[in-house]
Amino acid sequence: MSLISRTLPAQAVQTLDDYLDIGGGRGLAAARKLGPASVIDEVEASGLRGRGGAGFPTGVKWRTVAEFEADVLPTTVVVNGAEGEPGTFKDRTLLRANPFAVLEGAVIAALAVDADRVIVAVKETFTRERARLDAAIAEVRERTDWFDDVAVGVATGPSEYLFGEETALLEVLDGRPPFPRVTPPYRRGIDEMGRDPDSISAGGAELAEVGPGGSPPVLANNVETMANVAPLLAEGADWFRSLGTPESPGTIIVTISGATSRHGVAEVEMGTPLGEAIELIGGGPRAGRQLVAAISGVANPIVPAELFATPLTYEAMRSIGSGLGAAGFVVFDDETDMAAVAAGVSRFLAVESCGQCTPCKGDGQAIAEALVRIVAGKGHDADPGIVADRVATVADEARCFLAQQHQLVVDSILQRFPGALERHRYDNDPPVEPEPILPVVDIVDGVAELDLHQLDKQPDWSYEEVDSGKAPVSRLARGGDPD
Repeated sequence: MSLISRTLPAQAVQTLDDYLDIGGGRGLAAARKLGPASVIDEVEASGLRGRGGAGFPTGVKWRTVAEFEADVLPTTVVVNGAEGEPGTFKDRTLLRANPFAVLEGAVIAALAVDADRVIVAVKETFTRERARLDAAIAEVRERTDWFDDVAVGVATGPSEYLFGEETALLEVLDGRPPFPRVTPPYRRGIDEMGRDPDSISAGGAELAEVGPGGSPPVLANNVETMANVAPLLAEGADWFRSLGTPESPGTIIVTISGATSRHGVAEVEMGTPLGEAIELIGGGPRAGRQLVAAISGVANPIVPAELFATPLTYEAMRSIGSGLGAAGFVVFDDETDMAAVAAGVSRFLAVESCGQCTPCKGDGQAIAEALVRIVAGKGHDADPGIVADRVATVADEARCFLAQQHQLVVDSILQRFPGALERHRYDNDPPVEPEPILPVVDIVDGVAELDLHQLDKQPDWSYEEVDSGKAPVSRLARGGDPD
């Protein structure tokens, strides 16, 4: 297999004219001819699945949102560009390379679900992506009729990992911190009305009620998902299915970083073996080294090198006990200290936990602290037991997936590399810092630059020298002190 430029262009699309020259606008024109119901039919027939990590069928999601249309306020389309999964840089790459495709896809989505506005949500630190979006929106607004029936704008949010979680993102758009909430399916609307006073979110907001009245639903899709929509409508479902597999059709944009010859972002056909993607995008192992494993951000269990022949599809990655996630793979070789990887993953997730769920924050911090002590050569005899016990309970009663990620990823590393901790305790392995498992902020000349600032972040989400001891939800919610 080879690299593809179906969704991610080989060269950045700088202007609207450049986009129109490569077929831009044809998808929206086709959608307007088809009408909302037929657009949803076509998206559903294509088999497009959400590229944000869960892989949920896009057409099914659109149809459900359309059926839950409220009679009080119109639906809103939200494009989730709050990328922060460690090892992943594909959404930011797409926004830099072709924001026009993302905007056209979002307008098509708005047509399909009868939405009157589109909000593209990015982190406030994404200044380059924000500039590209603002310029593209201004050019489209001035020169086309794309936005005649829909208001389109950009919203920014905090740097927290949870801002990328769908319900937490919608909390931010409502003016609250990024604390995930439990709500009825697709009734997670911004601009809430008709609310149930007995249903309160962690941020102090009343939640949407089930039924035909009340808050409008929100259609939230990932940047890469939206970028697939316009060409899909322009060319048709059969064209989209001409690549990929029956259950995972199309292409996927993959990020490769870590212990490879180079780092990069590129598009491959769904079904490409993981090992082949590592070769194509990352150039294979570094000179003289042997690859031992890879991890899809901090979202799914580790994949050992003997399973690198697994195709990059949702079903195949699930069948080996892992997952495709956002297709951002951090790769490790025989020089990597896997105990330090476990400590790095645990530290990141423990810090980024919001604290709504006591086991997630408390057990998560206990796991991280024990692993850090072990790899630093300062472990206590009780630390392995602490890790094992807390991994078993960290996801109890969790309202979002972060705690389960902590459980699955750390446990998988320790199961796949059972001697990693023991070598630090009994074999005098040298003390090490946790492996920096962090979001990518850029890729320059084949080298991923990581968000090293996150290493200074305290568990209370401050950057003070000493942690306050408060969970973020206690410190920030309902008028809490942000300092």
